[in-house]
This record gives sequence, structure tokens and C-alpha cells, in this order.
Amino acid sequence: ARTTGVLIAVNRAGRELWRVNTGSPLSGEVIPGWDGRIFVPTEKTISCYTGAGRRLWQRSLESPISLHPVLDKRGGVLMVLENKELLRIDLFGRMNSFSLEEVPLAVLSVSASGKTNSSGGTDGGESSERLLMVYKNGGLETCGSAGESLRKLPSLPSPPLAAVCRLNQGAAVLNDGRLLLFSVDTGEVLWTGESHIGRAEAARAMDRITMIFDERGVYVLSRTGASGFIADGKSAGQRLWIMQVEGAATIPAFGNDGVLYSGGNDWILYAYKLEDRVLQQQQSLYGPVPEGNYGAGSPPPSPWANYYFGFEEKALNIQFALIRRAIDSGQVGEQELTYTGYLMEVLRNDLPRPGISRLHPQVQILQRIQALHLLGLLGSPEIIPFLADIFSRDDEALVKAAAAEAIGSIGIDPDGLALKAFTNAIFAPGTVRDEQALLGIAAATGALCRFSGPPLSDTGVKILTSLIAAGRPQSVQQRARRELSLMGK
Repeated sequence: ARTTGVLIAVNRAGRELWRVNTGSPLSGEVIPGWDGRIFVPTEKTISCYTGAGRRLWQRSLESPISLHPVLDKRGGVLMVLENKELLRIDLFGRMNSFSLEEVPLAVLSVSASGKTNSSGGTDGGESSERLLMVYKNGGLETCGSAGESLRKLPSLPSPPLAAVCRLNQGAAVLNDGRLLLFSVDTGEVLWTGESHIGRAEAARAMDRITMIFDERGVYVLSRTGASGFIADGKSAGQRLWIMQVEGAATIPAFGNDGVLYSGGNDWILYAYKLEDRVLQQQQSLYGPVPEGNYGAGSPPPSPWANYYFGFEEKALNIQFALIRRAIDSGQVGEQELTYTGYLMEVLRNDLPRPGISRLHPQVQILQRIQALHLLGLLGSPEIIPFLADIFSRDDEALVKAAAAEAIGSIGIDPDGLALKAFTNAIFAPGTVRDEQALLGIAAATGALCRFSGPPLSDTGVKILTSLIAAGRPQSVQQRARRELSLMGK
């Protein structure tokens, strides 16, 4: 982000993907959500953008941000304002808040193990999410996700510099350099250890300290180095290693591969192999699979789901115009799943509606194309499987082309389903020969490859190379060549 408020997205190869003007300089870090959307804080607002840079909503703040936003266990954000208001905003922009007695050092979202979804549940049952407030004087408080059942825990033995949590355990670095692990349920100290941070560094507070707490252990990172500790089991509290770093320009990063990366003031990037253990995470083509999902791939029935006349041409045009206005104004907000569900229902016109004995009216090709276009603008990658299925199953070439273009508009294909569908369509025994459908495949393939780079580019190049081959329509060959040339820039 530039100091003027211009936010720029680049892919991993450094190519600019898009830029937007947020209206004022950012007041904190951009927070990525589960499906590629991002939460962007400025001095007076918090906004949500799709991965393709289209704004979904914006909310005004009553006071400047004091404690910068963090992602909570429901895929929304938590932050504290200077007026001591703890603000919780979900993925749709719905806000609730409650007042604190003072601004904490950290607010941590604590939940049971299990993959969470946007409603706060987990794959293994109901969520037991709580909030843990860690105060600068060492005080600890827990409460429910809406501020209820506030409970004080025993204070830490010394003021903390940073804190982090995992499941029902919290870890904090104290101002005397000690690392302390405690129970979020009782506040009981489980163990303490000596980190690499000395009293002198803590007193200078020359830079913020960051922490990592995962299944491998607890890690403390600062500009002077890093240290790692075993968190659980018989060796709990044992220090694994300590690494002093000189001349670091910023705080080092510790990777899932056990390597510490440090950028020096001499403009050299240093890497130190400190562990053989690798953090085991389920991977997509883009990296670790998110902690949860927002339900966009399987939204609840829309209010029109069982209304026969809600799918006639006049009603469709009215609803499409409503959705388009919300998208163009950047205020989709809490209607996101309603709109997504309705557009999916329009495209499922061959399926019986629940609770009625006949199909809804046949939706014409033009309306189906419009529905696909709007789905692409809403932009959640969670609908990629649905769009890939529409592309594969629909017999209408123009609908195939629109489904492909919607995928390209989203720009992300986490599991490679879209490129697999394109490959099956154009390579034997694939039968897609229509010019418009092939143009849609070329455009979408180029968009996906430009966005993601190496994870998809090998397959993408094969698809585009096939579309250049003799026998393809001239317009398709030209579009494929153009997409290939753009990939190389």
C-alpha cells in the first residue's frame, strides 16, 4: 500500500494484478480471509475486497484503530479502537462491539480444535470460541465471542511484550525475556523458559516481537534473533534452539520448513536451517488450506427458492439489476450468500425445487449468462467447483464460455478443478469445438495463470498451446497467443 492509500496486488512473480484507491492511507496490515478476500483497515474505515480487487463492503469506524485487526476463528476480524471499544466484524461486514476498561496488548480468538466455518461451528461439533484479552500490565481476561461471561484469570508474573494462543493454551513473552505457557481455562502457568530476548532489548522496545504457536512448538522472533521451544509432552518447556541475528533490517520469518529467514541491512537475505521437523498442513495449489470456509460453495436457499414466479424473465431482470447495483457500489455486505444462492438456483434450472411439484420456469440462455457473470464478480473461489461443473455439463456453448469467463474473473483455482475441466474439454476425447467456448477457455486460462503463476502455468501453457494448433478458429489462435505473451511479461 502506498502512503496515498493506493493498494496494489502483485502475484508471486512480481506482476501487478490490480490496484484500488482505498481513499486514505492504511492504518494496519491487510488481513487475508479464508477464500482470498482481504480486510483492509484505514484510519476511519475497514473494507473487504475480493481476491480480484472488487470491494464487497466498507464500514465506518467511530474511532481510530488502536489494536490492529486480526483474523478470528470465524474468518472475520477483531480489532480494538482508541475509544476502548472491541469491534468484531464478520466476513459480510456485520459489526458488533463491547467496551473494555483499557486497550489490551492483544486480543486472541480461542477455539476448540477442528476446522471452522463462518457460522462459528467446527467439523467436529459446536464451537467453544472465546476471546482472550492480554493486557499490558499482565492482566488476563476471557469472555464469550460477544463479550459475555467475562472472567478474570490470574495475572502474568510480569508485563508481556507479545502473546499468542493455540487451542486452550496461551504463550507470552515477558519483559524480562522469559517465555511463559499458561492455560486459557484457568490461567495456570504450565512452564517457563528463557528466550533469546534480554532485558536490555525488552527495555529498548526497538521493535515489536512476533510469536508463532503451532503443533511443533512456540517460537519467539525479534530483530535480534529467534528461539524455539517444545510446547507439549514430556519435554514441554525445553528450548530447542536459540539464534542470535546481527544487522537484521526487520523481524526474521520462521518457515514451515524449519528455516529462519532474515533480511539484513546489507541487502542480503540470510537463511538458517534450524529444524528438520516440517509443519504438516493440508495443501492446495496456492499453499496451506484455509482454516475454514464461508459457505459460498453451498449457500442456504434464497428467499425465492420455492417461489415459481421468482424465476420468470421479468423477476430475473429485477433481481439481476439489484445484485449488479450492490456489486458496482461495493456494498454487497451481508447479502452475499443470498445473492450467491439465488444465482446458483437460476443456473440449476434443471433441478426440482424443494416443496413444489414442478420445475421453475426454463431460464433462457441470456439470463444464465448474466447469472454467471454476476457470480464471477462476487468472486469467492469457493464457487469454483460449481462453475466448473456448469462448464462441463451445460450443452450451450455460450453458457460454457460464460462459466469459463466467470472462473477467470475470480482468478483463483485452488484445487485445479477449472483447468482440469478445460483440459477435458479440448483434449481427446473432449468434444468442445465451438469458437465462443474456446475463446472463453483461452481467456480464463490466461487469467488464472497470470494470477497464480507456477502452480497452474504448466497446465495452462499446454491448454493455450493446444488452442494455437492448426484447425482451431483464427480468433481462438489469436487470443491464445495473446494470453501466452501476457504470461511472459
